[in-house]
Amino acid sequence: MEESERRARLVEWFDAGHRDLPWRRTGDPWAIWVSEIMLQQTRAASVVPYWTRFLERFPTPAALAEAPLDDLLGLWAGLGYYARARNLYRGAQQVVALHGGVVPREREAFAALAGVGPYTAGAVLSIAFGQPEPLLDGNVIRVFTRWDRIAADPKAPATQATLWARARALADGPVPGTLNQALMELGATLCTPRAPSCLLCPVRAGCAAAAAGDAELYPRKAAKAVRPREVYVAGLVVDDAGVWLARRPDTGLLAGLWELPAVAGDAPGALAALGLHAEGEGREITHVFTHRHWTLHTYAATGRPSGGDYTDFRQVPLKALDDAGLTGPALKALHAWAVTGAPRRRGAGRHR
Repeated sequence: MEESERRARLVEWFDAGHRDLPWRRTGDPWAIWVSEIMLQQTRAASVVPYWTRFLERFPTPAALAEAPLDDLLGLWAGLGYYARARNLYRGAQQVVALHGGVVPREREAFAALAGVGPYTAGAVLSIAFGQPEPLLDGNVIRVFTRWDRIAADPKAPATQATLWARARALADGPVPGTLNQALMELGATLCTPRAPSCLLCPVRAGCAAAAAGDAELYPRKAAKAVRPREVYVAGLVVDDAGVWLARRPDTGLLAGLWELPAVAGDAPGALAALGLHAEGEGREITHVFTHRHWTLHTYAATGRPSGGDYTDFRQVPLKALDDAGLTGPALKALHAWAVTGAPRRRGAGRHR
């Protein structure tokens, strides 16, 4: 199948019907930028309520740039991958300082903003500004490797170069934003990791993996590394004035977010290092990150927390917990202990 025909079929298929996602109803580059950042490593259905709340609170880059970082982290709590939020915050500040609060449409200027990589640049510039810029995400990689039955590791530099060349060639034509959205939509809805709907695919005739009947074998991925396991003990100190929370360091995992005061170990006596005394039976929380696995033994505790690697401690009223920038493990712990006012957000997950 010629690339021009493949392109035309994809655009026609997308125009005929696609998922009704709110960021597809706007041409505002700021709203589209926010959606693309949130969608990285997160399912669209989970992003919708976060995106809606975010744009209500921060309708422009200036609104975000002028807000305290804690306001952003509170809205982001439960969405995960918090470096995305901090980079978006810095990016908004750069837009205000360097571009008068207007999202730049020039590729060099937009790509220079904090947190904007090749994918984000391609998505925003093509969708918001109609520029023939390519993009490559997990869905698009899956589509491309199946089209050509590419058996090489998709993360290898040579394979990446091949895939970007393919994306660039497809984007070079009319309505590049629609074409790019069609590619992502195809991967998200038909060309799925398991049980792809090849018979419904608009470009099935040009797919080598569909012809061979082995689409599920692509992309070929390297074996996953074993996640290191880390064990902590945390104290829940709560009274009529609220819950004591500790703020994590400003760099590293979950930087700047609030959690129950915790130390490494599995014995309740370890909480003495934070000035806390554990009481009664504990409750175990597990939380899986991309590259590590946490087990958190939580205990009701007394005392006023201090010390450790934390930058601050604060007693937060129960009615204010929904606005706090809580870590995913903290959300799980609060729900495990049935703390009134604990936010019901993605990331709270299950406990055992």
